[in-house]
Amino acid sequence: MTREAYKPVPVDIETTRKRWARDPAFKDAYDALADEFEAMAELVRARHTAGLTQADVAQRMGIAQASVGRLESSAGNRRHAPSLATLRRYADAVGCKLHIALTPAKKTHRKAG
Repeated sequence: MTREAYKPVPVDIETTRKRWARDPAFKDAYDALADEFEAMAELVRARHTAGLTQADVAQRMGIAQASVGRLESSAGNRRHAPSLATLRRYADAVGCKLHIALTPAKKTHRKAG
């Protein structure tokens, strides 16, 4: 019996996301998590800007590297949603200050009353 060689299938994530985005249910679900995706991307950006690995951040925070991995990929997962205290510790570990801002949502037409 011969074993077949492993042949990974190349995937273009952006093309795949665009194809899936044509499905209204996918688009609604993706859009509902947009703020969480943005927050998680900001964590990774800050870590990369600081020139740190997940292991570096974990050591500075006094937690396991796997915990930093979960923190950076927790969008949509309520079990691993970080607390403000955890976000402050992460910000400190990457040499940043945590800022939270609320911005006006798209204007909606409200009835006066």
